[in-house]
Amino acid sequence: MLKRNYTYTPYAVPKNWAWAILPFLFYAVLGAAQQAPVVNTSVDTTSIKIGEQIKFKVSVETDTTAQVIFPEGQTFSPLETVEAFKTDTTRKADRMILQKIYALTQFDSGSYILPVQRIEIDGKGYFTDSLRVEVATVEVDTVTKEIYDIKPLIPVEKNMANIPFYVWVILGSLLMIGIVLWYFFRRKPLSEEEQQAMLPPYDRALQELKKLENSKYLIQEEYKKYYSELTDIVRSYLEEDVHISALESTTDQLITKLELMKDAGELKIEDETIQQFKQILYTADLVKFARSKPEMSKAEEDRKSIEHIVIKTKEAIPEPTEEELMEQAAYKEVLRKKALKKRWVQAGVATAAIVLLSLVATVYYYGIDNVRNSLIYQPSKKLLEGEWVSSSYGYPPIDISAPDVLLRQEVELSAEEMNVVRNKQVFSFYNPENLFGVGTSSVILAEPTEPDYQKSIDKALKEFADKGARNIITKQEEFSSVSGVPGVKVYGSATFPGDSENERIKSKYAIILFGGKGFQQQVILSWEEGDPYAEQIIERIINSIDVKTQV
Repeated sequence: MLKRNYTYTPYAVPKNWAWAILPFLFYAVLGAAQQAPVVNTSVDTTSIKIGEQIKFKVSVETDTTAQVIFPEGQTFSPLETVEAFKTDTTRKADRMILQKIYALTQFDSGSYILPVQRIEIDGKGYFTDSLRVEVATVEVDTVTKEIYDIKPLIPVEKNMANIPFYVWVILGSLLMIGIVLWYFFRRKPLSEEEQQAMLPPYDRALQELKKLENSKYLIQEEYKKYYSELTDIVRSYLEEDVHISALESTTDQLITKLELMKDAGELKIEDETIQQFKQILYTADLVKFARSKPEMSKAEEDRKSIEHIVIKTKEAIPEPTEEELMEQAAYKEVLRKKALKKRWVQAGVATAAIVLLSLVATVYYYGIDNVRNSLIYQPSKKLLEGEWVSSSYGYPPIDISAPDVLLRQEVELSAEEMNVVRNKQVFSFYNPENLFGVGTSSVILAEPTEPDYQKSIDKALKEFADKGARNIITKQEEFSSVSGVPGVKVYGSATFPGDSENERIKSKYAIILFGGKGFQQQVILSWEEGDPYAEQIIERIINSIDVKTQV
């Protein structure tokens, strides 16, 4: 290589020095203009199949002292960022070349626009070109390749330790209620006394007389008890089968009633039977009231006579008419319903007691406010305790955490908006069960001007009014995102239409706006007033909001 030697010779500065250095200033400015950053982009393909990846490469050539910030997160929507590779840096004299590669994919077939991306170099934004990407379906070869069935589900043991306390309370309450119902309505075997009480009066009287025969009253010389049971048996039979008040009548009154029924033809019984019955009753009175002690044989004979009298009385009773039989059946049905009603009342009282105890246990464990709010605002509680989704929406991106994914909404720009808006992306989620809504809006303006916040606020409030909102109260304050980006927060309350025609539901709302030259970002929240879980959801969402202030 040829080398030249230079000799430095001092020289005097001309008097008109400004004209002398002017060419040098011109070339310096020209050189600075030539050193402006250069941004290039490229993709390895514009046509992929579902699930395949595109390699999107961004190359930036700039000064070695420049600060370059590449896009981060899901800013390529509707394409999904699979991976952002590490930035590759190479030096070229006093310049450096930065290369950033993004792996992008899409799992739905169709034609998609890869949105413009903002590259920030020393605080100034440089934009890439948009690009159309075609995503085709994957053809399945069903001829040469065998298709297998879906594998069956694999049972997994459930972790019982994660079951909430209230679930155990409900299960325990249901178990106790089932036991109560079984206890009151089970078909249990009848005891001997219950079986005897179910017998007809005639059969029951004969059975009780047989039982008295086998008793030890006479052996133990307990004549008073013997004759008391003997007369009670026959009196009860006469009251049930003959329908006369025998239990409360004296001996003479009872005999008189039998004789009157005989004379009236209502009881075809012989006088000899009545007289025999009268003599036994007199004997019983002497034993019970005068402490008389007849012979054992006499007592046994009286029992046999009473048995004979019962048989004769049964034969003397006229056959019941059809009306009487129907009355008896109706009376039995009334008794059955009365007994069943009694069981239901008992079961109801026991069930109410179990429910009350379960409620007391739940309130004691969780607190009365939590239990009341859980019953009233259950949909909001499910959203709060469910799995949340953190993501970036739109461009310029809005980072936000929400109880569910915000879905992209089709937006039609009005004629007025088309003159000032270059691109608008809207995402939203709404749960009608608790009137909870969250939405984001990212707008790129046609000109690099500051956004008109007041105009956006008025438009949002007008949309509320168009949906039936009334009594709209508005307040405004400054707001800062997670990273400290300043914004504006407009919030207040309004009444919205309910399910019925005249129903009005008082709700709250919040509108949070950010922006800069050429763009605006907006978050709109709405929820029912008085819902404590919705308040916690809103607070959590607001505390997660973050944006970038330049594009």
